[in-house]
Parts: sequence; structure tokens; C-alpha cells
Amino acid sequence: METKQWVVDKHQQNIESYPQIIEAASLLQKNEVVAFPTETVYGLGASALSDEAVAKIYEAKGRPSDNPLIVHISTIGQLHNIVQEIPEQAERLIAKFWPGPLTLVLKRKEDAVSKKVTAGLETVAVRMPSHPVALALISASGLPLAAPSANTSGKPSPTLAKHVADDLTGKIAGILDGGATGVGLESTVLDCTSEVPVILRPGGVTKEQLEAVCGVVGVDRAILREGEAPKSPGMKYKHYAPTAPLTIVNGQVEFIQSLVNEKQNEGLKVGVLTTTEREDKYKADKIIACGSREDLESVANRLYDVLRLFDESGVDVIFSESFPSEGIGQAIMNRLTKAAGHKIITE
Repeated sequence: METKQWVVDKHQQNIESYPQIIEAASLLQKNEVVAFPTETVYGLGASALSDEAVAKIYEAKGRPSDNPLIVHISTIGQLHNIVQEIPEQAERLIAKFWPGPLTLVLKRKEDAVSKKVTAGLETVAVRMPSHPVALALISASGLPLAAPSANTSGKPSPTLAKHVADDLTGKIAGILDGGATGVGLESTVLDCTSEVPVILRPGGVTKEQLEAVCGVVGVDRAILREGEAPKSPGMKYKHYAPTAPLTIVNGQVEFIQSLVNEKQNEGLKVGVLTTTEREDKYKADKIIACGSREDLESVANRLYDVLRLFDESGVDVIFSESFPSEGIGQAIMNRLTKAAGHKIITE
């Protein structure tokens, strides 16, 4: 399959009328799959109304079909077409965080979207992205778009069009290049079907921010401990993993360096994922700073790109520092833990 690529400047006015957007939208209307940028990561979009189109998403990613997808919309009208009701809590959250990196799980209308989107669940996950290119594409297509991250299943999510091309060229109809994404981690997924909303996946909107709007917010047990069955799109299987085995280390620089030395003595090439504050304190085959420990948003923004850079470096093993679990740190540690297959060493 030929994969078309278009470059779109997200800062231009009226981008929904750009020829690139119109061509990409026409492919979506023909049940093809197109990757596009959001403010979190690049999404792999197809009509959420079509079994044929959604099946192509699973095929391109190599994603298990029992793993539900998030529906992306550009208007509240589309939301009303998909869900049975919008609870008061959800309305307050929508007013505060949409468009933006928050996905709401609500009770779906019967046959409102393809059952392949919801993997047979009675609920549907919906969000309104804030990226101008994403909104323009959804609007031009006239469709709600099912859109998981635009990567091969299990690999680090894409934050650049190049990442998408590396994984999916020849497998999808097109890639809209809108530049680097913003948040760098996927959206927060919040279940709003019970009296107390529950975070099913931490992401770009923090627990603290949510609670400031709607009071007490719970956290799904699957986030907190290994072995629990997750309820959120994108959380059921191992995700975000680089090719080389990744281990998270809770410990000081000296302890992490001792682990590096041990592996190097075995003849292995070792990578260290660190921060700008500690970048010059290690000796390893590849050392990459993933932002600043004093600015965890910068870490979130670069995390997936750094994991892919380790792939390009050809290291055999990777040791990653751990991060505080407050605020956006909860999402960072969630993704790192998934990428490491829950392998954590404590000093």
C-alpha cells in the first residue's frame, strides 16, 4: 500500500480547507486509515462508524481486537450522537478540559459506533483533541474517528510524524505531519459512569486538576498494582517498550552506575535514561536526558522520543531513573512501568 504524506502548518488559519486536509478526510470517508497529530501523541484514525475501517486500525498496528479504542470528536453534537447521557460531573470536566488531553468513558448509545471500537463493552471512551490539525481533519471528514496511538502495538507511542512513518509506512493510507506533539503522553482516561469518577489511565490531565473541578476522584487498581485487569483503552497489554529490555531503578546515581558496570562487564552495551541534572554523572554506552527533574512536564514531553532514540543507539539493556508519582509524574511512571514490564530494582 502506498502511504501518502502531507505536511500541514498548525498555525495557519482555516486549515480545514487545506488540500492536504481535504484529501486525508476523503480517504477517511472511504474507510481508509490516516495518522494525524494530536496534542498528546500521533493518532491512527479511521471512521468509528465502520467495522471495515476500524478493522484496518487493528491490522495496521498489530493490536489485539479485544483492546478498545478512543473515539475522537470535534463538536459536542458528535458526543450527543454517541453517548446516552452526559452526567453533571462530565459536563463540568468538558467545560474545563475540552478540547484537551482528557478522555471520558460514558455509556454508549446502541449501535452509535462500531462494536469493534468498544470491544463489546457497554461504554465508549471519547475525547476532543485540542490540536488544530486533528480538529480540522475530524471536521472535514464529518466522522467521529477511532484513533489509538499511531505506532506498532507495544512500541513507544509516536510524538513525531517520522515515528509513524518508521512503524507504519506501507500499512496505512496516509500520514498528516503537523510537527511535534505537545504533552507527549496519551490523554487521561476517566470513567464517568459511577458516582465517583475513576482514573483508568493517568495522562495529560492530573488527578489533582480533576479533583479541583469535581471533587474526589478514584484511581483504578490496575494502575496501582500489577495483575489487575485494566478497563481502559491502551492499558491491557504491554506498551511503550523499546527493543532493549528496560529496568526502572529506585536508587542513587552510584547504585545505578554499579548496575551499569555489572552489565558492561558482561560485554553488553548499556543505556541510561536520566535527567539534565544528572546527565554528566554517569558513564555508559548511551546516556540520554529526558527533560529536567524540576520540570516533569518536560520529561513527559520527551519520554517516547527518548525510548525510540535508545532503539536507534543499539544498546542491549536500559536502566531508567524513577520519578515522583505526583501530578504528571503518575503518568510518567505508569508508562515507564509498562515499558519495563513492571521490572523495578530498589536500592
